[in-house]
Amino acid sequence: MYAKINGTRIFFDVEGMGWVPYGPILRKKPTCFVLHGGPGGDHTGYKPGLTPLSEIMQLVYIDNRGSGRSAEGPPESYSLENNVEDIEALRQYLGLDKIVLHGHSYGGMVAQTYALRYPQNVAGLLLLTTSPSHEFIEKAKRIVEEKGTPEMKAIAQVLWEGAFSSKEELTLFYELMAPLYSTTHNPTPSEEERKLAQDARKRSNRCYQALNEGFGGFLRTFDLRHQLPAVKAPTLVMGARHDWITPVEDSVEIAGLIPESELIIFEASSHSVIKDEHGPYIATVKDFVQRRIIEAVEQQV
Repeated sequence: MYAKINGTRIFFDVEGMGWVPYGPILRKKPTCFVLHGGPGGDHTGYKPGLTPLSEIMQLVYIDNRGSGRSAEGPPESYSLENNVEDIEALRQYLGLDKIVLHGHSYGGMVAQTYALRYPQNVAGLLLLTTSPSHEFIEKAKRIVEEKGTPEMKAIAQVLWEGAFSSKEELTLFYELMAPLYSTTHNPTPSEEERKLAQDARKRSNRCYQALNEGFGGFLRTFDLRHQLPAVKAPTLVMGARHDWITPVEDSVEIAGLIPESELIIFEASSHSVIKDEHGPYIATVKDFVQRRIIEAVEQQV
């Protein structure tokens, strides 16, 4: 589905009913916007991993402008500012009240920024392997220097400079960096596993220009640390012990700044928690949403 908003065309897809039978009434489930990473990723990598969450929330998958199936535009329009305002415009377009934001990686940076700008519209934050400031970049550089192969270090330098020149080069980046992204990465996949990976790459439509805009520009000054104590929405912060790109200490820092937030560290995961520890991740999110979002709303009724 598409929404013409903010001078662009944003793709979104909905999973799960919004209203479900509950005895003699229809009960409204929370609506959760799923915000992908990158910048320049898309929503496809979260399907079907997030599907179990549709049992307790209605999921709205979104592709940022220029990414996935959303409309392209001038590279300078692929900004954090526009990503935040597109979320607000889509919320209004769909006629929604408060929303839950599930932000992974860069999506978590967008979610934090949105929560600070539109606190009255946020029912909850689910922040997965993300960061509160630009300092994650220097930390990630050190990790690559320590753990990376020469090929990893070379392609990571392209990321730090925001200098990707094609989708093919971006695909090469993710292929080379895969062992750092996931603790369950298999360096010798079977033919079936190789086919599944190829299909996943074909389904996605990453935008290297958006990634360049972020790492070559606005992410170098991104910093919400002084503002995060103002966040009042129920917040679950999820870090990963072996994360290379948004190191675990960044999740600890976010949780320490947002009042009454909850923190969990997935000890066997890297950045790709949904892949590395899918069962524990789903159970953790469901428990938090039930306790801190659904039951809180019911108590107010």
